[in-house]
Amino acid sequence: MPSFDSLFNAFVTILVTIDPPGLAPLFLAVTRGMNRQQRQQVSIRASTIGFAVMALFAIAGASILAVFGITLPAFRVAGGFLLFFIAFEMVFERRQDRKEKIGDVAITRDHIHNIAAFPLAIPLIAGPGAISATVLLSGSFQGFAAQAALVGIIFMCLAITYLVFVLSERIDRILGHTGRSILTRLLGVILAALAVQFVADGIKALIAG
Repeated sequence: MPSFDSLFNAFVTILVTIDPPGLAPLFLAVTRGMNRQQRQQVSIRASTIGFAVMALFAIAGASILAVFGITLPAFRVAGGFLLFFIAFEMVFERRQDRKEKIGDVAITRDHIHNIAAFPLAIPLIAGPGAISATVLLSGSFQGFAAQAALVGIIFMCLAITYLVFVLSERIDRILGHTGRSILTRLLGVILAALAVQFVADGIKALIAG
């Protein structure tokens, strides 16, 4: 069973890459015109799909990489660079602009039926950063108990995301633009440090191998 530090780092990494507070205003945007009950249905469906996608990569991430002949240390280095790029976007607020553009496209194409799957579940919840982080973490969570713990962490993060969606109106009103900006930048700095650690571990493993 992984240590408490490993579990906590996994929780922070996944939660930061999902970025629930940053998704709150986007959720309100893509569900514009819906009543509270319809928004709750979208919240449940989006969270469920996001959990299923991330749990799949948590359990079978190494196998998926093996199919393409990619070693875990190599993916750890590549994933670390990707997470660092996402952290860079968070610090300089470029990620939020990109997410808003994705949300705008979804509104014009389909306002109700498919927004839970796209863009909410994929790519806003289970995006490249979250999937990469999940696969990277799965390399350190070997064995049934460890994988079950990682899936449990993903479930907790998606439960928090669901609560953020349900309380999105209040959260957006409380944080405001300044609060969201500060929180996003803070989370971006934390993610950058985690990304550097992933790259360093990957390089060590490649050299040792």
